[in-house]
Amino acid sequence: MAEHQTVIVIGAGICGLSAAIWLRRAGHHVTLLDKDGPGAGASFGNAGLLAQWAIVPVNTPDILSTGAKYVLNPNSPLFLQWSYLPRLMPWLLKFLANGTEAGTRRMIDGLIPLVGDSVEQHQAMVRGTTAERWVTTSDFTYAYKSRAAFDADAYGWAMKRTAGYVPEIIEGAAVREAEPILGPDTSCLAVLREHGHVLNPGAYMQALARVFEQEGGTFRRATVEDITLSDGRISAVETNEGSFACDQAVLAAGIWSKPILRKLGIKVPLEAERGYHIHFKEPSIMPRTPMMMTAGKFAVNPMEHGLRCAGMVELGGIKKGPSRGPLALMRRNITDAFPDLTYAVAEEWMGFRPSTPDSLPLVGEIRDTGVYAAFGHQHVGLTGGPKTGRWVADLISGRHPNTDLSSYDANRFS
Repeated sequence: MAEHQTVIVIGAGICGLSAAIWLRRAGHHVTLLDKDGPGAGASFGNAGLLAQWAIVPVNTPDILSTGAKYVLNPNSPLFLQWSYLPRLMPWLLKFLANGTEAGTRRMIDGLIPLVGDSVEQHQAMVRGTTAERWVTTSDFTYAYKSRAAFDADAYGWAMKRTAGYVPEIIEGAAVREAEPILGPDTSCLAVLREHGHVLNPGAYMQALARVFEQEGGTFRRATVEDITLSDGRISAVETNEGSFACDQAVLAAGIWSKPILRKLGIKVPLEAERGYHIHFKEPSIMPRTPMMMTAGKFAVNPMEHGLRCAGMVELGGIKKGPSRGPLALMRRNITDAFPDLTYAVAEEWMGFRPSTPDSLPLVGEIRDTGVYAAFGHQHVGLTGGPKTGRWVADLISGRHPNTDLSSYDANRFS
């Protein structure tokens, strides 16, 4: 393959930005396209966690019983827009089918190399740049109502231990000594040392875009309308701002990758998990470390510009706006967890996590088209973005990543 390719990267979230930066550093001519600007979607609204520990998928062997219990309980963190169920059903059946013991272990084996060195991957990408200030190291805490609640998570912790994630347990009065923000409902903490988080995801994405441009890349705000193939391989990306000729392209548009792939005649079982956050400005108290509040299934991150609480899963497509139910439940759970918290402003957000039925992203060339997939990361987009971008850059540059990428095969659903 020629050393200097002309590459179009579609999507300026964390995966697209990472791919664009690593491709540019490999000497390619790179143009990054996005209809809204850098980090306008899930890469802006995520919890900001570099979740190296997030190796256990949602669809574990108890998915049927747990899912049924959750979807029928208005106080659970899972919501379903019932009118969307007929369209969701093909994806949902595949999702449930992966929730076996063998399926779970296969997914875990795929997630470990994707997320296991996330902090190091982010640091390598930003070292010596103006984006470096947004990445920081930190411990991570799982907060439980009781030791019994922690013990009930034995399956997930057994899987984490196989990957080297062994928690330090804190109980009783020591809980509030460790995290004064917590109320009396929390009496057990499981702490993982030496992880990391992002201090402001939106500002981080903007900074990465500036790094890309400073290093010789080109960013254009444009809506992708079609892909032109010549003899079966990409030759141009068509947009509302004109045609962009290219030798290769990277598709990193999150949930919006699905309609673009249809233009290649390819259907991918990709659905949006609608996620929510509430961002508190000028909070009266902040946690000392990022946390996962296991009772309400929401993450908590002390950021530079306030306190972010993010989580919930709502299945319902991409056409409707935010639902009140998930936000109302999150507010109640936040009040229960942090009864003394006050703040100046609470900002609400909803976005789309692109999710595959096997909880693993698509990474690599789509057929022999010269279009490379870099999407479908579900809950670990920010965590796995830099690794994904580096893998794709290596593939386009003719280098072989030192990881078996078969778990992420971009053609596995064809």
